[in-house]
Amino acid sequence: MRRFEQVRVNLKRAYEVSRALRAARNGAAADNDMIESDLAVEPAPAYPSVSSRDDADVPRGLRLAAAWAWRLLVIAVAALAVFWVIGRLKLVLIPLVIALLLSALFGPAVGWLRRRVRMPRSLATALVLIAGLAAVVGTLTAVISQFVTGLPDLSTKAADGLRQIQDWLQTGPLHLSNKQLDDAVAAGQKWVQDHRSTLTSGAVSTAATALEVLAAIFLVLFATFFFLRDGRRIWRFIVSLFPASARESLASAGEQSWFTLVAYVRATVLVAFIDAVGIGLWLVIWRVQFAFPLAALVFLAAFVPIVGATVSGSVAVLVALVTRGPWTALVVLAGVIAVQQLEGHVLQPVIMGRAVAIHPLAVIVAIATGVVLAGIIGALVAVPLVAVINTGIRHLIQHRSEPPPESVVVSAGRST
Repeated sequence: MRRFEQVRVNLKRAYEVSRALRAARNGAAADNDMIESDLAVEPAPAYPSVSSRDDADVPRGLRLAAAWAWRLLVIAVAALAVFWVIGRLKLVLIPLVIALLLSALFGPAVGWLRRRVRMPRSLATALVLIAGLAAVVGTLTAVISQFVTGLPDLSTKAADGLRQIQDWLQTGPLHLSNKQLDDAVAAGQKWVQDHRSTLTSGAVSTAATALEVLAAIFLVLFATFFFLRDGRRIWRFIVSLFPASARESLASAGEQSWFTLVAYVRATVLVAFIDAVGIGLWLVIWRVQFAFPLAALVFLAAFVPIVGATVSGSVAVLVALVTRGPWTALVVLAGVIAVQQLEGHVLQPVIMGRAVAIHPLAVIVAIATGVVLAGIIGALVAVPLVAVINTGIRHLIQHRSEPPPESVVVSAGRST
């Protein structure tokens, strides 16, 4: 009997526990139903509501067009303001951009000296900068000396070449008369006389231009030294000026843009060297005068994509025409075209890679904009700037944080 009584008590307790659990579940379900009924979530409207009844009478397409129009107008005004500031500060900004390009070129050498030789950062930077400056000055000295040495012979051959061209214009398919040639020469002389004041004013401002160039050179040297030595600290300071939520993504985008700039400068130097060697050897084979200076010109002009190769190749063909005659000029033209085709279809895609690939239309527009804003120097720095900005924007778009969920309209219900 005692054991039976104990079993009955245990069953009763189990029944009471099960009732309590069932009541708790029912209460929670009732609370959830009450909350869901109090907070009835309505989907957000498909289109934004208008602010007044007058706006409701305007067609939706016109409202969207107006919204796009004033936003694009604000962006255009901001872009014009940026270009205006760049135009006003180009004497400072252009040397800084050139210093960035030189830092991207010399940075790996500084890193190698610090890792392998255990050299202090300041000493490694100074050595690399001095070595690079010596190489540039030595190359320019050799080029200028060769031009100065061969200039009298080149002038004589140029005069002979002009006479040959004049004879061809008279006896060739054009059959120009002496009067037509004299009229063309007279028109050229008249243009020079009409623009003599402009040429004279340009000569007068040569001293000021020389001072600006000298100041720009010193700014490039100092900026390159400190970019190589303290570049990371400078970038961290710039990133720290932005809001905390944007610092990580901005720092990552900056690193990727720097890698793109380094890859672009390395690839450009390699492509320019291959172009210079190829065209220089072709000129040496055909015994064209000034082969080394022309190869150096090809190397320097290759830093301006598309346009630079065309200009330097044209100069080489003209020199071959003056010094060796039309048949040699045609052969040199064929060699220049072959080298440029090799560059455009093999070297650029393989060496540049997809990381710094830019559409040719963007290259042409960037070069034209750089020429308008800063002349030849602007054309030199335009394309790498576009490559860096392109990489930074793509990285920010690919790694942007997900936007918050769309807003919902919550209707007022019963108070709890």
